[in-house]
Amino acid sequence: MRIRALKPAVLAAVGALLAGVLATPAAAGRPAPGAATEAAPAAPERTGPARERTGPARAAAESAIPASQAAPAVFTHPGVGVSRAQLDTLRTRVNAGTAPQAAAFGQMTNSRYASLSYTPHPRAVVECGSYSNPDNGCTDEREDAIAAYTHALAWYVTRNTAHAAKAIQIMDAWSATVRDHTNSNAPLQTAWAASSWPKAAEIIKHAYGNWPNAGRFATMLRTVYYPEIQNGSNSNGNWELSMIQALIGIGVFLDDKAVYDRAVALFRNRVPAYVYLTSDGALPRTKPGDGRDTRDEIIGYWHNQTTFVNGLSQETCRDFTHTGYGIAAVAQVAETSRIQGQDLYPEFGERIRHALGFHATYELNVPPPWLCGGTVERGLGPVTEVGYNALHNRLGNAMTNTRAYTLARRPMGTNNLFVAWETLTHGDNVS
Repeated sequence: MRIRALKPAVLAAVGALLAGVLATPAAAGRPAPGAATEAAPAAPERTGPARERTGPARAAAESAIPASQAAPAVFTHPGVGVSRAQLDTLRTRVNAGTAPQAAAFGQMTNSRYASLSYTPHPRAVVECGSYSNPDNGCTDEREDAIAAYTHALAWYVTRNTAHAAKAIQIMDAWSATVRDHTNSNAPLQTAWAASSWPKAAEIIKHAYGNWPNAGRFATMLRTVYYPEIQNGSNSNGNWELSMIQALIGIGVFLDDKAVYDRAVALFRNRVPAYVYLTSDGALPRTKPGDGRDTRDEIIGYWHNQTTFVNGLSQETCRDFTHTGYGIAAVAQVAETSRIQGQDLYPEFGERIRHALGFHATYELNVPPPWLCGGTVERGLGPVTEVGYNALHNRLGNAMTNTRAYTLARRPMGTNNLFVAWETLTHGDNVS
């Protein structure tokens, strides 16, 4: 593992994060095959005169976002992404042959990830360049983490201890081996893998229970994964949002309130800078401290989009696939917070709802000329179930386009990066 010297600038950055405003730069990753999300206006919609804030006034307004004091007094387990109540419901539905869980479970168990002959591929150093070139353990690590989660879910439904043993074998192989992530995509790679590891670990440790090396796995998360992602990123927003998803999962598994609070503080600064609402003003908000405080800088960061409507994402005009990564991570963080008794949906639900609706609309329909020059690159991914379940099924929002998109694509499987089996875990599951 690399040793990073704590220079004065770094110490200052850490202090800034504790005030809820930190991030450091990183590069962008490659799209993977994807799908989409919920309804949005076909033309720009304004709720009144837009207020354009740039420069010091804008920065001052945004830096007022408070540091998080979010962690629960006692963490709920299993509690990363899916709750024990949801696990119990999906198990009951699978065993009863009830939709959508029955088909989703069949999809999962027929995948290569669920094979009891699955072999882990741990590496001491995972080296991932831009677009995973080179790919020295990158795909192996992500897929092993998804496989561990897959076997944990399979055990929960079937109570076949062979699945629990396989999940443990995979996690133990990595905790005994991995020491570092290197090259330009190291932060994103770390985030993707560390978004899946805690989901598997929570089920095995707190529901299955017989895991002698659970402490070593916890040490791996704290000493190998956490240092790589703790300071976030000033790159395209899906990077930092994936990091935040990983951080909040690590915080829950470690019962570490400081890590949990760090994740929520980063979340509160990044989400409003990733999904636009007309109430933000004439221009999208910026993440405090990212250095983008002029109109030209903001528009350039939003991939040269100049018309802003509810639900537009910072990466919409890049492509819908990367946007899907960001939306998926936002929903997963909100879901974990709900399970932990904080519930970020009231604070961020409108951004999630509009982001889902906007991208579901243009995943299926021709975009207007004002959107990305009239051309969008589709492929949002299997990312709608968590947000749709929370905002439509639990909170009663109509979400017509997200509903149509979601039901047409069930069961949603995995993007082979960090999203996996969300129809199984969250499809119409409000437990």
